[in-house]
Amino acid sequence: MNRALLAATLAAAVAAPVAALASAAIIQERQAGFKMMGDSMRAIQAVVQAGGPASAAVEPARAIAEHAPKIKTLFPAGSDQGARTRALPTIWSDRAGFEGRADAFTAQAQALLAAARGGDLGALRSALEATGQACGNCHRPHRAPER
Repeated sequence: MNRALLAATLAAAVAAPVAALASAAIIQERQAGFKMMGDSMRAIQAVVQAGGPASAAVEPARAIAEHAPKIKTLFPAGSDQGARTRALPTIWSDRAGFEGRADAFTAQAQALLAAARGGDLGALRSALEATGQACGNCHRPHRAPER
């Protein structure tokens, strides 16, 4: 009986730090992804402000479109602990709402890529604005303001 208790105690002592490290790693991964998407949005904005060509926005739009479907996987249960994060509890308490907003963003990211590939600067401008709105639609309920 004492061996079983000792084994359980040791397992618990090892599990907590491992879980904290896993949480910190996923937080770092999602923050890097969001930073990349923000940088990509700014690059597309620069193309629009410069008057094109829209084709210069294809690579940053592709990066956003490829990363967008991963968003839902970057917020597993417990990844609100262990590192500095602005993720709000509503991500987990309103999971269906969060995933719906993430899906809407993913669809808009695909539309942004299509607009960039299409070469029409006006369409790119509109798609960029809509993508920014999709970002905000998720940020407002699920991300804390900067401190």
